Amino acid sequence: MRALFAADPLAARIPVVLVHGLIDNASIFSVMQRNLRRRGFAHVCAWNYSPLLTDVARGATDLGAHIERICQQTGHDRVHVVGHSLGGLIARYLVQRQGGDRRVESLVTLGTPHEGSVLAHVGPTPLIRQLRPGSPVLRELAEPAPAVRTPITAVYSDLDQMVLPTRSGRCDHPDLAARNVLVRGIGHMSLPRHRLVVDEVATTLAGRRRTPDASADRAAVA
Repeated sequence: MRALFAADPLAARIPVVLVHGLIDNASIFSVMQRNLRRRGFAHVCAWNYSPLLTDVARGATDLGAHIERICQQTGHDRVHVVGHSLGGLIARYLVQRQGGDRRVESLVTLGTPHEGSVLAHVGPTPLIRQLRPGSPVLRELAEPAPAVRTPITAVYSDLDQMVLPTRSGRCDHPDLAARNVLVRGIGHMSLPRHRLVVDEVATTLAGRRRTPDASADRAAVA
């Protein structure tokens, strides 16, 4: 596969951290990890958080510590983050509520319930309750965030079986530089592996989609 030449010559050198969802692990990113490396991204790693995690904020703190270690190991000041499902919400919380924008160059979320999911009402655990629409965590994320610098790209699907309603996968916040990308016909667990989504992630991280467009989605059709 031909390498992707970044708009910013340094973009592909920035480490990429992949964060999985609630009922998964780092293996869901095997295709994306391989693809990004082929396109010239030198440092790509997937982070596994504890399956016993009970709190989004705690997960964000742990992710922040992991990113600090990566920066120390690679000598880079900033990283890209790609989060699938809950992983995207953990990363957004870090960026928006814990000062993580200091380290996160860009954030891409895939099938992340930015506005919650009605399916979370059937889950009894503390972590799943935080994914209910209007939960305290989601109300925190709706609060003003005027100083956040990290651009966010939210990829969401009209066929997502886990994020309901599917529009909850959008990141709509007046203070965030957020861009929403609608993909069609791709299921929740297929998002990290689908060719169109992987291409969108690579293009975004390469610095070719830096200007958010809040007025309309960019639609990609599977």
